Amino acid sequence: MAASTRRIKSVEDSIRDTEEPEHQLRRNLSALDLTVFGVGVIIGTGIFVLTGVVAKTDAGPAVAISFVIAGVVCGLAALCYAEFASTVPVAGSAYTFSYATLGEFIAWIIGWDLILELALGAATVSVGWSGYLNQLLGDLGIPLPTSIAGETATVNIPAIVIALVMTGVLILGIKLSSRVTSVIVAIKIVIVLLVIVVGIFYVKAANYTPFVPPAKGGAGETGLTAPLIQSLFGFTPSTFGVGGILAGAAIVFFAFIGFDIVATAAEETKDPKRDLPRGIIGSLVICTLLYVAVSLVVVGMQKYTQLSTTAPLADAFRSVGLPFFSGVISVGALAGLTSVVMILMLGQSRVLFAMSRDHLLPPGLAAVHPRWGTPYKITIITGIIVAVLAGFIPLGTLAELVNIGTLFAFVLVSIGVIILRRTRPDLPRPFRVPLVPVLPILSALASLYLMLNLPAETWIRFAVWMVIGVVLYAAYGRRRSRLAAGGALDPATAAQRESARARPAD
Repeated sequence: MAASTRRIKSVEDSIRDTEEPEHQLRRNLSALDLTVFGVGVIIGTGIFVLTGVVAKTDAGPAVAISFVIAGVVCGLAALCYAEFASTVPVAGSAYTFSYATLGEFIAWIIGWDLILELALGAATVSVGWSGYLNQLLGDLGIPLPTSIAGETATVNIPAIVIALVMTGVLILGIKLSSRVTSVIVAIKIVIVLLVIVVGIFYVKAANYTPFVPPAKGGAGETGLTAPLIQSLFGFTPSTFGVGGILAGAAIVFFAFIGFDIVATAAEETKDPKRDLPRGIIGSLVICTLLYVAVSLVVVGMQKYTQLSTTAPLADAFRSVGLPFFSGVISVGALAGLTSVVMILMLGQSRVLFAMSRDHLLPPGLAAVHPRWGTPYKITIITGIIVAVLAGFIPLGTLAELVNIGTLFAFVLVSIGVIILRRTRPDLPRPFRVPLVPVLPILSALASLYLMLNLPAETWIRFAVWMVIGVVLYAAYGRRRSRLAAGGALDPATAAQRESARARPAD
């Protein structure tokens, strides 16, 4: 296992793999397409639900500051992703970045970890999509039986259907996926802007007072449901005040998850060195502005103490005599979740594609369709797994695994930027993180802090998942890896071999 940790796949080898005809993805995406993908996966139900939850229970009207803080934390990680994605424009995102800096074993671990964020996340969102669909059908007077739709369904038929339909779209080509996403994103942004523009006319200045409510001691959870930071250090989080704003930032942070998926499409981008940083950072900035605007409108329309924690936006509009917007917001949430399901599955298929191409998974899975230019085998497998998880397995308590998996990836990517700067200072970097190593260290620490705010039971599940991954790597990937036969390659050796190959023969 120690030897496999030293197997580092050079940046040059990673880029060369993208030119293999049987593994070559089509470059059809622009900076606008990437930005749309980012907005499509970031804006889900978080904007419609978390605003009310955090305002009522943690931050009051200052929930807007919580969104800004969360956006800044994500921005630090986004800078690290942007540098890596422009330097190593290869499918796989954090998996590929880790392979080039931390070695094969860590790369496998992060690839295994990303399944928590992507496949499990897509399944969880599919279940949420089913619930919103049934809510909308209920408003129209034609609800589906709860046995086949919603979070309590025995067999969740709508969740299965949406997962399989999005699988079909992904197989038919990245350009079609981009066009479908563009339409869906346009719909939900129009609805979000409508909420902001209409809602601002019903804002009452008195509802913003006090903007930062006085701090109150929190009761806190106990046992395995308590945040790990509380179990380790006896720290009991407070509500409201500055502590409440920070606690709210830890919650609304998860409404930003998804911008990193833009990096998984690096290999399908026309000009990745220019367009990837624009797509990653641009989508994050747009979503942060929308989140802050929506949060200011909703706490201005209705006193934060009266906000609903299940449907705050709909309830706020109902409180000012606009019940029609309940249906509009449901349509926006449904559109939002549709694009989230598809883009999470896109990211998962590209990570598994990269792992298969490196022979850490069966290499036959990395085949690209001759007509559509997509990794169709791995996409079909991803779609079936997501459909089964969404249709038959209760996912409520597992949803937090999505969060810890994402944050773990953020930590490793942030560390990887520092390592690659030292081991390969010669690499051309079209985008560079400023103030290295300070900003990457801040990014890693901020992500680690948010991980510590997750329950201890989530950490236990995460540890079990990682152990399973280590066993699978030892049983298959360690011996079958493309680098296994060549032994350990450190970055300097890999660069020397690349230079030797480039020199003309005597």
